[in-house]
Order: sequence, then structure tokens, then C-alpha cells
Amino acid sequence: MKVVLLVTGKTDARWWNEALADYTGRLKHYIPFDVEVIPDLKNVKNMTEAQQRIREGELILKYLQAGDCCVLLDERGKEFTSGQFALYMEKKMQTVAKRLVFVIGGAYGFSDDVYAKASERIAVSKMTFSHQMIRPVFAEQLYRAMTIIRGEPYHHE
Repeated sequence: MKVVLLVTGKTDARWWNEALADYTGRLKHYIPFDVEVIPDLKNVKNMTEAQQRIREGELILKYLQAGDCCVLLDERGKEFTSGQFALYMEKKMQTVAKRLVFVIGGAYGFSDDVYAKASERIAVSKMTFSHQMIRPVFAEQLYRAMTIIRGEPYHHE
């Protein structure tokens, strides 16, 4: 199984990119992992929030492949402790045949079509984070889950 973090739009702040790159490198020792970036929409000043969600949704759906398990990182999703997320990942590693794709949407969330395509939703926190910040935060939690699964000392209860 391959894990993909699919994100919309680029990250301008260097430190978020550096943090994401750090955890991406760490994760490659445990699982095949990639970050894929859907380019920013153009001419958004002429679009409503709903139009932006729909357009981003079309791009997300084009990226997904047959057989993908699509999980949305969504504030209304299921919450986990780090230990529970490790158990979740362990189960997914045994049941997902191709790709486990975690999706971070744009500033206005996901379109109805993307919600319909997704297998599940996970909330990283009840708090709201910027779309740039959540990328390394999620990658760190995925790394933490891998170290928990392997019984390594990174995580402390």
C-alpha cells in the first residue's frame, strides 16, 4: 500500500515546506509516501466560495485512481488519539490494496462530489489550522503512528 497526502494549492512559507519535507523523508523509512499538490485555482476573485469548492473538487476527483481509498481531512470527521490513529493505520495497511489517499482541501472545504467519493473523514483536531500548517502536522502524526506500530520510542504515553 502507498500513502498519499493530496493537497490543494502551494505553500508559500518556507518553514512549513521544510517541516513537511522532514517528515516526508522520515516516513519513507516506514511506508511508500508521497505528497501531491493540486495547483492553485486561477481567477478565484471572480468565483464564489461554492464555485471554488466545485472546481477544486473536480481537480481532486481527476487525481484519484480506481481502487484508491480516499480519506478526507475534515473538521467534521472522526477524531483519534495518536494511539488510535496508529491502530487505524495498521488496519488500513492490511486492508487497502493500492493507495490510501488523505486529502486536504482548499480554504472553503470540499464539494459534495468529493464528499460522496470519500470512504471516510478524519478530523486532525477540533481546532482550525491553516491549510499550510496542517500538512506537516498530519505528516508528523502519520510518522508518529508508524513509530507506534513498530514499537519505537518516539511516542510517549
